[in-house]
Amino acid sequence: MTIFLLLFFVAISPFLILQVRASRKRQRLLGLSLMPDQKAVIERDVPIVRRLPAALRAKLDGKISVFLDQVEFVGPDDLDVTPEMELSIAAQACLLVLGRDIWYDNLRSVIIYPGAFKSRTQRQNGYVVTEEDTVRLGESWSHGRIVLSWEHSQSGAADANDGHNVVFHEFAHQIDDMTGSTNGVPLLSEGQSFAEWEAAFLTAFEAHVRDVERGRRTVLDAYGATAHEEFFAVSVEMFFERPTDLNSDMPEVYAQLVKLFQLDPARW
Repeated sequence: MTIFLLLFFVAISPFLILQVRASRKRQRLLGLSLMPDQKAVIERDVPIVRRLPAALRAKLDGKISVFLDQVEFVGPDDLDVTPEMELSIAAQACLLVLGRDIWYDNLRSVIIYPGAFKSRTQRQNGYVVTEEDTVRLGESWSHGRIVLSWEHSQSGAADANDGHNVVFHEFAHQIDDMTGSTNGVPLLSEGQSFAEWEAAFLTAFEAHVRDVERGRRTVLDAYGATAHEEFFAVSVEMFFERPTDLNSDMPEVYAQLVKLFQLDPARW
C-alpha cells in the first residue's frame, strides 16, 4: 500500500505543481493594474467603464489581465487584430464577471471578423436535414470559442445607452453555458433561488413573446422572443446599458440579474 501511494503521488505531482503555478499566476494577474495608456483606450472605447465605482474599476483591471493572458484573439480575412481591439473586447467581457468569482474557464479563443459574417447552420425536420447560411454579428460556442463582428462590437461599446451590445450578448451565452447547457438558466449565485429566477424569467419571457407577436414596442429587443437563452442574453445587454429602463419595465427580472451578477448598474 505504501509503495502504491508513493507511486500515486509521484504520478500526480507534476499536475499539482502546474495547478499551483497557474493559481499563483492568476492571483498575480488579478492584482495588476493596467498601464495608463491601456486604461485610456478602455475609457475611450468602452465608455460604460467610466460609470464604475472606483473599487470596481480597480478590480476590472485584474480581470482584464487574466482574460488577455488566457484568450487568443484571431483575425480571419486578413484582419489585423490590434491591442486596442483586444482591450475593448476584454473589458466588455470582464464586466459580466466583475461581481462574482465565476470565470470563462473553457474559453480559449475570440475570432474577430471585420463585419457581419456568414455561419452555416443545420435544421432537422424528421429525417430531413437542411443547411443554410445565416448572417450573424456574433456566435458563442461551448467548446471554448467566441466569434464576433468587430464593426458591431466597436459600435456596441461606443454607445453605452442603446441597450445593444453584441459582446455582452455573446458572453452572456458563455455564462449561461457554465451549467453545461445554454437554456436561459445560468449558474446562479450562492443562495439565489432557482424558483424565484424561473418565476421572474418565465413570466417576463411569455409576456415579451406576446408583445412581439402583437407588434408592441418592448424594452427588450424582439430577438429575445425567439428562445429562453436569447431572452436572457438581451436582458443582460439592457441590464448593463439601460438598467433604469429594465428595472422600470421588468423589475423582477432586474432584481434577479442583480443577484446573479452581484452588481447594481442602476446605482452607478
